[in-house]
Amino acid sequence: MILHTASEAISLSRKLENDSAGLYEDLARRYTTAAESFLAFAGEDRKNVAQVERAYYGVITDALEGCFAFNINEDDYTLATEIRSGVGYTDILNQAMEIEKKILAFYTDAAGQSKSLMADVPRAFMLIARKREKRLARLGELLKG
Repeated sequence: MILHTASEAISLSRKLENDSAGLYEDLARRYTTAAESFLAFAGEDRKNVAQVERAYYGVITDALEGCFAFNINEDDYTLATEIRSGVGYTDILNQAMEIEKKILAFYTDAAGQSKSLMADVPRAFMLIARKREKRLARLGELLKG
């Protein structure tokens, strides 16, 4: 499905963050040695939803919503958050890194497409993209052990 409105992009952002948070909460239950990191990631995801929604609702109007267009294919950002049984910790961390890369791509793409139309939402998208880059690095550290 192609997303065109700000509302649709915000909804996808919310879905990506909630799916990611659910994955990290599940990982925290399964891997207690890294539970603190995984729960921190889930908490950040919940805060990201609030940050994007706050930026969006602070500037959105009906007129702007009608003109604020994206061209984002939602299918490009589908996340594989199911944890298969029998998969090892290294594979799980690699899966989490792939998820982070997709979410990072969404925020980068969405910020680029929206930057000429308003400042607050693309700024929130880029802040979250930078957080995702740092998270990728932290996951890489967990992978190294």
